[in-house]
Amino acid sequence: MRVALEQARDAGRYGEVPVGAVIVLGGFIIGEGYNQPIGACDASAHAEIVALRDAGRRVKNYRLTGATLYVTIEPCQMCVGAMIHARIARVVYGTRELKAGAIESAMRAHEHPSLNHRMLATGGVLEGECREIIQAFFKDRREAERKSESPP
Repeated sequence: MRVALEQARDAGRYGEVPVGAVIVLGGFIIGEGYNQPIGACDASAHAEIVALRDAGRRVKNYRLTGATLYVTIEPCQMCVGAMIHARIARVVYGTRELKAGAIESAMRAHEHPSLNHRMLATGGVLEGECREIIQAFFKDRREAERKSESPP
């Protein structure tokens, strides 16, 4: 999760919402990614998707059977769907995403009865650090917006 936090910080440095992800298989990181929908002009370029693409290229297979995906924020429905297709065995996330989290907050997408793959989920890993990085980002953004709206 610490490597995922480093990835999240990279996202923040590029003006992206600071979310980072890594994929581990057999004790080795096989994929890394951070949010980059703004820079990539790609709505699907969430940290998890970027990490899945990176891992797939590295292992030359879109199926990542047995892998664990670590991500700083609870994944959305799109990302959960991609993890299911990739056959991720387990997702570990830092802090909840109350509005769009698809593991426990807004829905439990990984438990839908029609799915042909089951994925374990663990939340709350380094939760304070994961929450702090995202809260600080949005606090700074709100302050910058207030300053730009203020008359000179």
